[in-house]
Amino acid sequence: MIEIDHVTKRYGATTVVDDVSLTIPKGGVTALVGANGAGKSTLLSIVGRTLDADAGRVSVDGLNVATAASAAVAQRLSILRQENQVAVRITVRELVEFGRFPYSGGRLTGEDIAQVDRTIEYLQLEPFAGRQLDKLSGGQRQRAFIAMVLCQDTDYVLLDEPLNNLDMRHAAQTMGLIRTMATELGKTIVVVLHDINFAAYHADRIVAMKDGRIVADGSPREIVTPPVLREVFDIDVPVHEVEGQPLAVYFVPGRQPAGDFRVPASAGS
Repeated sequence: MIEIDHVTKRYGATTVVDDVSLTIPKGGVTALVGANGAGKSTLLSIVGRTLDADAGRVSVDGLNVATAASAAVAQRLSILRQENQVAVRITVRELVEFGRFPYSGGRLTGEDIAQVDRTIEYLQLEPFAGRQLDKLSGGQRQRAFIAMVLCQDTDYVLLDEPLNNLDMRHAAQTMGLIRTMATELGKTIVVVLHDINFAAYHADRIVAMKDGRIVADGSPREIVTPPVLREVFDIDVPVHEVEGQPLAVYFVPGRQPAGDFRVPASAGS
């Protein structure tokens, strides 16, 4: 269980995470959603210990994330950050091997190698295992980074906007993979998403943030409703049901969304 207890993060006079408390039990997919600047990625980074909180506490199965030994945290919780850049040219297999560092310290054991092999096979990366990352498509590269996180073999997996820069096909494949990791492997996955429909279809729970606070928390059917979406995103969004799932319609032909944005009269003239 991940317990977030009155966590706050400020940058100067700006509060980006504002006294947030949240409990995430084991199992399933929890999606953090909200507009840009809502505090989603900052909160995830604090949980993953890539960013320090100014106040509050995060614990994973009772382990204080801020004060525990790095190896102890890394064996319970893994994180894929929004920007994944590797300064050196490495192969897919070498990247996946990084996931075993909390256990081997860089000297792979037989079990580490077996785990790398299992992960590459599970994610169907065998044809690309010897290929350098800069020779892969965006979707293949993202799958390789997810493989690195999966190879870390933690109960809790944090993913910060894993669909960034992916086309529709690769985004759908990536979300399907995330859902499978939770269902088949028993991982507890917390994912930051911008697309509310991906969250509605694949997540068990949606936590909506605005201005650094949690404003809604519940099942997709409870969150993906016109009143909640209006509160979270400041826009009127029709919601329909498709195959038993709520679907938010961002664009209606011939209709101007009733948000706060207005096009100046002189635009384009």
